[in-house]
Amino acid sequence: MYRTSTQEHVGDDRPAPLLSVVVPIFNEEEALPLTVQRLRPILDGLDVEYEVVGVDDGSTDATPQLMVALRREWPQLRIIRFRRNSGHQAALTAGLHNAFGEYVVSIDADLQDPPEKIPEMLKLARDGGCDIVYGVRSDRSTDAFFKRSTAAAYYWLMRRLVGKKMPSHAGDFRLLSRAAVDALKSLPENQPVYRLLVPWLGFTSATVYYEREERVAGTTKYPLSKMIRLGLDSVTNFSASPLRLATWLGMASFVVCLVLAVYTTFRYCLNDTVPGWSSLFIGMLFLGGVQLICLGLLGEYVGRIYSAVQSRPSYFIGYDSADTATEAPAGAGK
Repeated sequence: MYRTSTQEHVGDDRPAPLLSVVVPIFNEEEALPLTVQRLRPILDGLDVEYEVVGVDDGSTDATPQLMVALRREWPQLRIIRFRRNSGHQAALTAGLHNAFGEYVVSIDADLQDPPEKIPEMLKLARDGGCDIVYGVRSDRSTDAFFKRSTAAAYYWLMRRLVGKKMPSHAGDFRLLSRAAVDALKSLPENQPVYRLLVPWLGFTSATVYYEREERVAGTTKYPLSKMIRLGLDSVTNFSASPLRLATWLGMASFVVCLVLAVYTTFRYCLNDTVPGWSSLFIGMLFLGGVQLICLGLLGEYVGRIYSAVQSRPSYFIGYDSADTATEAPAGAGK
């Protein structure tokens, strides 16, 4: 079964929850029990109707069976399972698009973002009338030096492209109102990057600060390759600056070649030319490098246009525990 839009209603006998907590999950069999153990008391203590939307991004370990077992003891846990691994942003999209709550919080399953901040986020949204509440990392000392450095460079670059309305060190731990979620759903984004899309909405916002903790268990699901992919998606999805960079590189190479042509002509007039391959070799390398960079940038954008024209869905939902018409997940009968 494929579905990308929220169901029209929760059910005739069940009111829509005030709060939905979306948790993208991929191979988190070690961390998931600890996450539930820490998250459930916090949500139960809010004394409001809530649901936890666990989006299984095609896990290959015991995560699907574990989620089914956890749901037997925690009826507020809702399971959405992809038919294949589609990526963190796709899992986040599925959770946001299918959440029923008036307010929707997104948080990862590794507990690096503290769920204890959720009550504060909800209070700010309800009392202050905010549509967005960002969770901003005030301390990343638990991250490796390389990750801290690359994160700082990423947020610096994104603020240059998107503007200062994007808070620094704000990841995917945030609260959105129903109005903000509906606005995101209306956008025709094929590969959304919510760290940029949410600030772009321009809705009223507030901020809560927290210290980033170490992963509670398991290994990171965001290696360097995925970090590079996220950075590339962020730049190409949200700005045409790389195309302008190609133009500037072309202009710079033209100026350099013009200067070299004038210099060569001048030396020729003085009968001071010496045959050699160095200048020719360097010039060819320079021009070849610029051309390849420009072609690569153009290809990246053309590829995204091609992907948008195809309109392929970013994920397929195989099971949603809120929809009795879908098939049971793997391990449901165990």
